[in-house]
Amino acid sequence: MSRFENRRWVIFPITELSKVDFSKVKETESGLRKSVDNSKTFIKWDGETPSFVSNLSNTEGPYTHSEILTILATDAWTDKTSGI
Repeated sequence: MSRFENRRWVIFPITELSKVDFSKVKETESGLRKSVDNSKTFIKWDGETPSFVSNLSNTEGPYTHSEILTILATDAWTDKTSGI
């Protein structure tokens, strides 16, 4: 059993950040990871989907842990030229 079995992730445009209730997710606004082109970010939560998520536009997901790991390994999320 994965320790992230009940955790879900949703990707959405940076422009939607003002709609996020950070008290309901596992991130802080200052600690968000952004896509390489800085157009998208994601949030994660455990259990039921927070109600504000339905107000976000152009979302992708929700994803499981293994699904989000695959997505975050793509060129859209990992800058392979930065040497990090």
